[in-house]
Amino acid sequence: MQTTTFAELGLSAKVLAAIDAAGYPAPTPIQEQAIPVAVTGRDVLGIAQTGTGKTASFVLPMITRLETGRARARMPRSLILAPTRELAAQCAQSFEKYGVNHKLDVALLIGGVSMDDQVRKLDRGVDVLIATPGRLLDHFQRGRIMLMGVEILVIDEADRMLDMGFIPDIEKICKLLPPKRQTLFFSATMPPEITRLVDQFLTDPARIEVARPATTAKTITQRFCYCDNPEDWAKREVLRELLRSLDVRNAIIFCNRKKDVAILLKSLTKHGFNAGALHGDMDQMSRMATLDKFRAGEIAFLAASDVAARGLDIPDVSHVINYDVPWQADDYVHRIGRTGRAGKEGFSATIVSSDDIKAIDSIAKLIGEEPKWIGEPPDEAALADGRSRKRRGRGAPARGRPEARGRPESRARPEARGGRGEERSERGPRRDAPERRESSRRIARTDRPDTSEQPEIADDATITSRRPVRRRERAPQEGDTRRVEAARTDSAPREVRPERAAPRPERQPERPQAQQRGTEARGGESKGGGRNPSRDGRGQQRGGDEATPLAFGDHMPAFLKRPARVSAD
Repeated sequence: MQTTTFAELGLSAKVLAAIDAAGYPAPTPIQEQAIPVAVTGRDVLGIAQTGTGKTASFVLPMITRLETGRARARMPRSLILAPTRELAAQCAQSFEKYGVNHKLDVALLIGGVSMDDQVRKLDRGVDVLIATPGRLLDHFQRGRIMLMGVEILVIDEADRMLDMGFIPDIEKICKLLPPKRQTLFFSATMPPEITRLVDQFLTDPARIEVARPATTAKTITQRFCYCDNPEDWAKREVLRELLRSLDVRNAIIFCNRKKDVAILLKSLTKHGFNAGALHGDMDQMSRMATLDKFRAGEIAFLAASDVAARGLDIPDVSHVINYDVPWQADDYVHRIGRTGRAGKEGFSATIVSSDDIKAIDSIAKLIGEEPKWIGEPPDEAALADGRSRKRRGRGAPARGRPEARGRPESRARPEARGGRGEERSERGPRRDAPERRESSRRIARTDRPDTSEQPEIADDATITSRRPVRRRERAPQEGDTRRVEAARTDSAPREVRPERAAPRPERQPERPQAQQRGTEARGGESKGGGRNPSRDGRGQQRGGDEATPLAFGDHMPAFLKRPARVSAD
């Protein structure tokens, strides 16, 4: 269907008046095909490259359909899911622009702002709820929102949702919505996971594809600049030369890592460039303030991570410069899509080092064009060397690679975690197990007390303690009256039967506890259960007619000093 004006797309008169006030005379190709279908209430699958006006493709028909009806408390009538805070805020600004003649209540649920203000808006009832998946689920789990009244669901930048890991959240949210609803699904690319999501939650959608997936706008001039030195300081010099040589009115400079964004901002400021920074670690107020300054022209150069690569509508960006070659070729398409928007001319430049040759080959294969170089291109030797080496890990690892999932600590190399094999260098090589045991024995022998004064003990004596104990003889003391009759000295061993002991005398408190030790069984049985002919029942060595009591030294172990338990006969 070929149309030239918005009036032929089925929009309401109030919406057309807002479009005229905004100064948009004609719709873009994606708007031409998506708006008439969306106004009828049918599901839409929109596939278009970035910068083609996808936001207006769902905002304009949503406003037309929401003109009738009334929102109820905590039950929004429509829901828009966006991957980033900036994209969600941009959608809210579109509703303010095109809904100027309507009284629609719009709520923005994103991180970095007060939840109390968001709750107050939800309590009053909203017609349009714009949210990031994480903050929406947070409110739902707290019981602050109900989703059974949603009539229109919009999923914007679905491929970016996949990159950020939001697909499980999207599936969870879709299952909370009523089955009878309209779903508008927009994406720049269609990987298999996105296709599965479309088949699961869209009903007979109208597929609208205005360009081949992952293609760049024809209005963007793409150039590459080779830097033979991969060090950061050399790349920063090349960047400054590009900014001075090109007719740069304003530019977004993309880095792979947030840390590099901060370093690059410091370098640009040091060399006199009017620059700002935008990355995910900044708080929401600072991010919005930086974007507003860049839009207003107060900042000419914006050093940014990929948080600014998707969906941001920043008009009149003359240049996009890739300080780092993106890890994924799809990200290259989205980055340079920040310039050359809405039919305007744009320019992109990418700084390439020898570590980036493989990534450049992937980008050239995706866009279907050979790279055009500023200055001298890499020679054949540099190309061959770059294609044979692994790319240096400057930014986040590529999706699907083992490094992206993280290597468990237990799977690290043994030498890295001090496990098997050689120990760390500062600890020296590990010794064999027998050598370590022999060293331990030598240390133990040097630590033991001298036992040269111990009396001789019969060979058949049972020793229950592992460590030798110094003993010394002492004179009999009062209280050593209880004795067990010694075994007969006949040649044949006979069982020793202790006579019934006389009434037990009063226990003397000064009796040494060592005399209570020995064996628990009577008749000279050892603690281990055998007999000891050379000892009596109290662990005292017999020396002829009278038994000579043994005593322990002052260094007697603590577990032997416990009071003995004497059983009554």
